[in-house]
Order: sequence, then C-alpha cells, then structure tokens
Amino acid sequence: MKTYILAFVFIAVSAILYAQPPQVPATPGATFGKAITADGAFKLSELPARLENVDSLDVKVTGKVIAVCPKMGCWMKLEMPDKSTVFVDMKDYAFFVPTAMTGKTVAIAGIARNEITSVEDLKHFAHDANKSQKEIDAITEPKKEIVLTASGILVVR
Repeated sequence: MKTYILAFVFIAVSAILYAQPPQVPATPGATFGKAITADGAFKLSELPARLENVDSLDVKVTGKVIAVCPKMGCWMKLEMPDKSTVFVDMKDYAFFVPTAMTGKTVAIAGIARNEITSVEDLKHFAHDANKSQKEIDAITEPKKEIVLTASGILVVR
C-alpha cells in the first residue's frame, strides 16, 4: 500500500514540476474547458457595473487576452477599456490555455466576483509571469480586482 501511495505522490509531483501550457493553436473556434458558444455574451467593459451590488455573478463575457501564465497557462488577464485588467483563473485548475491566446478575443463562461488579491498571490503571479525580482519586490499592497473563474473558454478571433 505504501508503494502505491509513494508512486502516486511521485507522479503527482512530477506532473506539477514539468507542467507546461498546452501546445495547441488558439485559432477561432478552439475551446478550452467546458464547450461554450459566444451566444449571449456581453462585453467585458459591462462587468464592473453588473457586479456593483452582488458578491458574484454567473456570466458569459467577451474580451481581449493581454497575458497568459507562461509557465502553465493556468491564468490569463483580460484588458478593460481603461487599461486595467480582469484576472481569469480556471475552475478547479481542470484545464489550461496556450500562451498563443495572448492578443486573441475570447468568450468566457464562469463566475465573476470582486476580490482583494493578497500581496503573496500577486507576487506569485508576477513570478509566474517572469517579472524581475525588483518588480516582484515592489508589490507591497493587496489589489482590489475583478476575478473571473472560467468554466469554459472559446477563441472568437
């Protein structure tokens, strides 16, 4: 029994250590996670107003990807009209996206919420994004932001 447990732990650790973003194209029509369509999606710019008086909201939005986690493809950032960002993570880390998503317009179905991201998490994401140690050390305050936990993503264009 101990052998099985040790083997499982070894495989899990190896998978995590050697995880990389999927090496698939991010062409229009490609889906990641749950298969979705763009039907009924609203523009990302409308999200702050829709979240104004609620804790969380089941949404389908469209927006432009400006960054993808280069290590695993486990998060993305979408650009708002004012150049701020919406942070997107994947539900239960059940799927990842290719770094080729950067610059693409996507439709995302998931749960949106206003959140305060801790300094520790911000530094972790900056490290994932290959930021310099100076940039990482400059992070000293938590950040209030919109976080979208995606259950499905569709490349629109």
